[in-house]
Amino acid sequence: MTMSEIWFHPSLILLLGAVLVPLLRGTARNVLLLAVPTLAFFLVMSSQPGVYGVVRFLDWDLTFGRVDRLSQVFGYIMTLMCILGSLYALHVKNPLEHVAAWTYVAGSLGVIYAGDFLVLLLFWEMMAFSSVFLIWLRRDRESVGAGYRYLLVHVAGGVLLLSGILLRYQATGGDLSFGQLDVSHPDLSTWLILAGFILNAAVPPLHAWLPDAYSAATVTGSIFLCAFTTKTAVYALCRGFAGMEILLVLGTVMALYGVVYAVLENDARRLLAYHIISQVGYMVAGVGLGSQMAINGVCAHAFAHILYKGLLFMGTGSVLHMTGKSKFTELGGLYRKMPWTFIFTLIGGLSISAFPLFSGFVSKSMIVAAGFEQHQLWVGFLLMVASAGTFLHTGLKVPYFIWFGRNNCSTETWERAAEPPWNMGAAMTVTALLCIGIGCYTPYLYTMLPFPVEYQPYTAYHVTETLQILLFTGAGFFLFLKKLEPQPTISLDMDWFYRMGGRHVARFARGPVQTADSFVGELYRRCGMAWMMVSARGSARFDRQAIDGVVDGLALAVRSLGSKLRHAQTRQVQVNIVSTVAVIVLLLLLYVLADVLVR
Repeated sequence: MTMSEIWFHPSLILLLGAVLVPLLRGTARNVLLLAVPTLAFFLVMSSQPGVYGVVRFLDWDLTFGRVDRLSQVFGYIMTLMCILGSLYALHVKNPLEHVAAWTYVAGSLGVIYAGDFLVLLLFWEMMAFSSVFLIWLRRDRESVGAGYRYLLVHVAGGVLLLSGILLRYQATGGDLSFGQLDVSHPDLSTWLILAGFILNAAVPPLHAWLPDAYSAATVTGSIFLCAFTTKTAVYALCRGFAGMEILLVLGTVMALYGVVYAVLENDARRLLAYHIISQVGYMVAGVGLGSQMAINGVCAHAFAHILYKGLLFMGTGSVLHMTGKSKFTELGGLYRKMPWTFIFTLIGGLSISAFPLFSGFVSKSMIVAAGFEQHQLWVGFLLMVASAGTFLHTGLKVPYFIWFGRNNCSTETWERAAEPPWNMGAAMTVTALLCIGIGCYTPYLYTMLPFPVEYQPYTAYHVTETLQILLFTGAGFFLFLKKLEPQPTISLDMDWFYRMGGRHVARFARGPVQTADSFVGELYRRCGMAWMMVSARGSARFDRQAIDGVVDGLALAVRSLGSKLRHAQTRQVQVNIVSTVAVIVLLLLLYVLADVLVR
């Protein structure tokens, strides 16, 4: 590793760009919106392995730039997605949304390149406090509530992470370096740091913030949200917790849990949000496996997932942007109005379903194969079941009930439906081409991975097996189509506990707490305030009669003496001089007399 104090962090480019965005208008702003993330992308591509940006702060050496193969693959896809997201959001007039998005991405890149826990925590909190504005800026009642819940949950996660860092700092005698932890013998600090990471990864039961917030975000904000928070957490798990067995169980549960709730959803963006949980479950399980092949699979799947999930949110976001609707029960038959958006969304659905020649096929299968390779057969089989569920709801349910099926559109919705602005279509086009390109030309992705890749996804057995699973799933979808028709219902999840808990806390605050506060206030008014008023009146009387009397009397005496002295003066200078000398002589005589008497 080389050491250097000078390194231009890609986050700095985005933060400087965020400062400039509100100052520009029109074409100049559009140029900036594309130029800044592109520059950050090229900075990532040009970075060489090494340690950069080491800053001495108090007693610590803070490392802002640790560049290696693991950080580079995540830095590459994060900045690439920032370009695509900024292109998709080019039409957004509110500069605050661009500022929040770029600050959010800067926080993610800061975590990825952090070499110690203090720098990581700094950028970790930057992510939380900037991303919440992507929810609030939708400016409706639902987004306000979802944003506050999102912020509270992530602040709690930050507290857990900080607690773990402090305990680790104490236990290690001041070591703050961020690397592989002792997962074989975890102590309390390790568990707390893990809890902070898996909260951002949306591991059940710490996951309910994700569908709650992502479905309530702005159309363009959801593109950024779906890409960065959970995948940054996956990077942190790869860096610090590879091979921790509990993650194997949690990840497999995630993969199945997200699929079940996605099938039940009526809102398209909420469905996709739930499926993030399922897809991140593959990655968390891969971290739990911990082998080189598994970590390669995690990185590859995170890379592919950011693109195809971004494409899916772009497609459903375009529908929401043009029609104002995102629920299946309010859509349908839009293939005649938005054919290109349908094609792009279908490509995203085939990619996430691991269809051959699409990106998910060459990434997801690597994790499954790593499970079988390590004789974790239950993991491999359950992840394959989750893959079938993915095709059921994202590959089939989303495109069918939005673009085909029964037309549930109102007259207003149908009239508004049309292809989105050119920049949104351009972003979807580039992202769709990347999803296909990665699936067809595996070296593009495989050469970026942290370890040498010795895996070939396109074997006759694997292709045949995958096609059988997908075809049987497709047949089942159309056989049970009436059972799978969306219903305008709400699915209860773990957020029920803190929603209900919040209501009980509010009720408790309005009831017993408010009653006790009112009683104490009244008691204070009758007793404490009465005593204070008596004391104040006594002080005022003493002030008027004693202090003011002395001061006023002294002032009157001085004034009287001055008046008499004034009348003693004459206009003859000689007389005044003689009088003055006489007074001085009199004072000297008095002094001498006093001295004699004392002796």
